[in-house]
Amino acid sequence: MGAEETEEQAMKYMLLMQFSAATVDFPTIDTWTPEELRAHIGFMGETNRKLAADGEFVDAQGLAMPDTAKIVRSGANGSPVVTEGPFAETKEWVAGWWIVDCESPERAVEIAAHVSAAPGPGGKPLNMPIEVRQVMSAPTEEM
Repeated sequence: MGAEETEEQAMKYMLLMQFSAATVDFPTIDTWTPEELRAHIGFMGETNRKLAADGEFVDAQGLAMPDTAKIVRSGANGSPVVTEGPFAETKEWVAGWWIVDCESPERAVEIAAHVSAAPGPGGKPLNMPIEVRQVMSAPTEEM
């Protein structure tokens, strides 16, 4: 199989690390010990290095807490209208993401399961909910 064929078959997926009081049963990250934080961040770094070595890594980023968020809408004449957080209605938030380029949806699910098991307090796997969504490609030129 040529490189061109492999590129056509690979699909990009976004893995969204989501949190809510209803879906987690571990203390908030601001209460973790420095050792627990280092283990968690080390796990994420090692995951990213392995995905890169396997040719599946595209991007990964953590996000600031939701209380730093801003909602922006277009106002009069396109000027920004900004609403500051935190938002009382926020019950879930995205804590970070990965974009992976892999051969199948099943592989994207395997990666999500691995990330879900990142260590938390006491080294126990967090079993975080990870949403897996295919990144859509651009429409064909016929459209």
